[in-house]
Parts: sequence; structure tokens; C-alpha cells
Amino acid sequence: MKDKFDGLVEQLLNGGIFLPEAIEILEKGMIARSLERNKGRQLTASKQLGIHRNTLQRKIVEYGLRDGRPHARRKPMARAGRPRKKKTGAA
Repeated sequence: MKDKFDGLVEQLLNGGIFLPEAIEILEKGMIARSLERNKGRQLTASKQLGIHRNTLQRKIVEYGLRDGRPHARRKPMARAGRPRKKKTGAA
């Protein structure tokens, strides 16, 4: 494993890749692969990567791995379909 990693480092250095870009390549690849392996389950992927779920979500948006929009939250069933009451009374 170390030999493969050392070879990758050599390729990056020979290719003129700077450290910030190399980190981005590695992070993006690991996050994408972890999400694939875990069928998109972010909590499981974040545990596998050893990072907090919020950090994973931020990096997903940063690297454009998904559309970046949060999932639409549904209203609780008790409130769904019932209109809100208007506030009345003097202050």
C-alpha cells in the first residue's frame, strides 16, 4: 500500500500538482467512493471517512458531488393540510 501511495506522490509531483490541488483530488475521490459504497448514506460515509456528518455535507457541496440542495423537509403529519390560524388580539 505504501508503495502505491509513494508512486502516486511521485506522479503528482512530476505532474506539477500543488499540495492544495492534490488534497482536493484525494478528498473528492474518497468522499465520492465512500458515498457510492454506502449507497448515498451520508452518516455511514462520514463514519467510514472519520469526519463529522456536517463536514461531509459541506464538502459534498464544495466539490459539487451532488446538487448541493438540502432535502426538502416535510411538515409533520399533524399540521399537513391544516391552514394556520391567524393571530388575533391587540398588543
